Amino acid sequence: MTVYGTPAPVPKRRGLIIAAVAAAVSLLIALVAVFQLVRDLPATTITTTIATKLAIPGKAPSLPWPSTGNAEIMVEGLGRLGGTGGDGAEPIGSVAKVMTAYVILKEHPLTGAAEGPSLTVSDDDVKDYEGRKATGQSLVHVVEGEQLTERDAIEALMLPSANNIAHQLAIWDAGSEEAFVAKMNAAADSLGMDETEYTDPSGFLPTTVSTAVDQVDLARAAIKMPVFAEIVELREAAIPVVGTIRNYNDMLGVEGVFGIKTGSTDEAGGNLVFASRLKVGDRTLTIVGAVFNQPGANTPEQLAEVNTHVRKLLAAVRKTVKEYQLIGTDPAGRVATAWGGSTTVSPAAPLKVVGWPGLSVPVTVTTTAPGPSIAAGLVVGQVEASSVRVELRTDEAVESPSAWWRLSRIS
Repeated sequence: MTVYGTPAPVPKRRGLIIAAVAAAVSLLIALVAVFQLVRDLPATTITTTIATKLAIPGKAPSLPWPSTGNAEIMVEGLGRLGGTGGDGAEPIGSVAKVMTAYVILKEHPLTGAAEGPSLTVSDDDVKDYEGRKATGQSLVHVVEGEQLTERDAIEALMLPSANNIAHQLAIWDAGSEEAFVAKMNAAADSLGMDETEYTDPSGFLPTTVSTAVDQVDLARAAIKMPVFAEIVELREAAIPVVGTIRNYNDMLGVEGVFGIKTGSTDEAGGNLVFASRLKVGDRTLTIVGAVFNQPGANTPEQLAEVNTHVRKLLAAVRKTVKEYQLIGTDPAGRVATAWGGSTTVSPAAPLKVVGWPGLSVPVTVTTTAPGPSIAAGLVVGQVEASSVRVELRTDEAVESPSAWWRLSRIS
């Protein structure tokens, strides 16, 4: 018969081991808890609903385009406002001299108040001048041995529209009209003027043809030359022999016009390629346009007709091109946290741009995901269009994660 007695006591060594293990586990748990509580929180995410291109709200403008001929208007830095016509190239008269001046200034640049090299009037130049008189061309009187600086010649070319000076400049630059015309057409090709063909440097020949679209492209390039822009804005200038010459462009100073060139012949009708300054808020815009092939019995009637249309167009542009709201202050995105908190993101103020209804405007959004502490009004990015920037801000604060979430998080 087995007799059961009192259990044998647990060895002291074994008890110490169990206590040590329990303490280690407790310490580990404590360390893990501390680690979970102090470890970096997951990054927040920010998304927006703002498109990369937005159209200015409203109906596209309807401008008072002429019923005949063709016309085109561009606003530098914004784009094409519109145009009409476009049934193919037509004679452009003395507007051709814009390309003549452009080529000369490309080949022989002038800066500041420099006069440039001199052109000496030859016997052939005098004969050319005398030969053109009978056909009623625009001319300036020249005498053999007269010295014209390059600037003098371009002023005579662009202000009183002297056909004989166009011829003289062509010979001076290229040795012959044919060689110079080849340069004109090469320059037209380089500017993408696909509907343009030059056959003479003055535009007197009806075979020199172009379109309003092409000539606006050229005008935009030409007015980037400071000397060209300065000359076409002159109301008058003084040159040797003739003395004071007057600019034939009667639109100077009207509706902000500061150039560029008139042109009229029986075949071309009345033509004007123009540049105008438009002040909108703190911005000064440059409008470049053309109205071509307007009717009239003679040059004064033709130019009066084209000027009437240009005035109406620019007055309408002045009413149309202004500041518009592109983006309001409604929520345009969201900040979200890994612990389930979120808040909407909105522009801090309306984003307003200069343009016209229907104009497509590129938009750039940059964001910076905020840290775990998200207060109301926190800047989390910006939206930009037409060089105007508006901050993106959080609409509400987001609560920090709970201790339990911190302790139980896996990632």
